[in-house]
Amino acid sequence: MIDFKRPSRRAFLFGAASSLGALALAGCDGLSQSDRFRKVLYTGEDMNRLVQRALLSPATMAREFAEADISANFKANGSTNPEDPAYRALAENGFADWRLKVGGLVETPRDYALADLRAMPSRTQITRHDCVEGWSCIGKWTGVQLAAVIQQVGLKPSARYIVLTCADELEKTLDGTGRYYESIDLEDAFHPQTILAYDMNGETLSIPHGAPLRLRVERQLGYKMPKYVMRIDAVESFADLGRGRGGFWEDRGYDWYAGI
Repeated sequence: MIDFKRPSRRAFLFGAASSLGALALAGCDGLSQSDRFRKVLYTGEDMNRLVQRALLSPATMAREFAEADISANFKANGSTNPEDPAYRALAENGFADWRLKVGGLVETPRDYALADLRAMPSRTQITRHDCVEGWSCIGKWTGVQLAAVIQQVGLKPSARYIVLTCADELEKTLDGTGRYYESIDLEDAFHPQTILAYDMNGETLSIPHGAPLRLRVERQLGYKMPKYVMRIDAVESFADLGRGRGGFWEDRGYDWYAGI
């Protein structure tokens, strides 16, 4: 009997991100700025997302691991200590004054203190973090399901995406697009493994790993899991955010949908 294995979603992503996305980011600036090139790239991305979505149902869970599988050293990638003065002041006070602002296309905008989120029902999961750079680590995450927060504020009918805005800037830009942000659709937002994590490996989330709050969307690659989350907004479109591609790295050539 032939042992048929379902194609890896990660393989699809690397086929697109590693060839087209990397081409755009690795010195082919003239090509990446071409309208024709961008049209081809984004058409391929849409097809990539369509195929990947077809491979897994909305209820499919990412693999979860045992305590013994947790990586001894979980790499802290990207920003490890945001330079934003407001963030630094919050960190000095143990994030006692930090508030998560939830707004946009919601019925009841509100702010959450860290204690508010910790008081809500939590979920703990041990999952593998896959980076687009090629490395992986396994960690234990505890937090509140994003769906629970969304359900509390209520979505308006026109809401299509959830946008997370962060405290870190990866580069200074005149147009303000250096601020890290990410977006996911409602399918991933309501997935049971999509959580706003405040603990890692049984301890309070550290600053290098995104304190006080980071997103875990376990069926996507690491750049879709922003750290230092400050604000969450429900939106109909992200065309007017950043450079219009739905995230910091997407604005620089990466796929918006990074499913694995």
